[in-house]
Amino acid sequence: QVAIKKMMIQEDMCEELAVNEIVVMRDNRNPNIVTYLDSYLVGAEVWLAMEFMDGGTLCDVLRAVYLEEGQIGAVCRE
Repeated sequence: QVAIKKMMIQEDMCEELAVNEIVVMRDNRNPNIVTYLDSYLVGAEVWLAMEFMDGGTLCDVLRAVYLEEGQIGAVCRE
């Protein structure tokens, strides 16, 4: 199983952000961050194939869980 993140490419700035995200994910491997597998240009979208992590997106988790400042610091440090 993989997760696919679809990013619309509409402006030069969006294209640059997509390329930066791909480069950062490709070049920085960490056991605490989902693994980047590959990317594909599909029409006007860039599809990023990543390791599937059960439980939803990080945004979903952060909306459902309240973290104290110390906890946020610990997560960022890791």
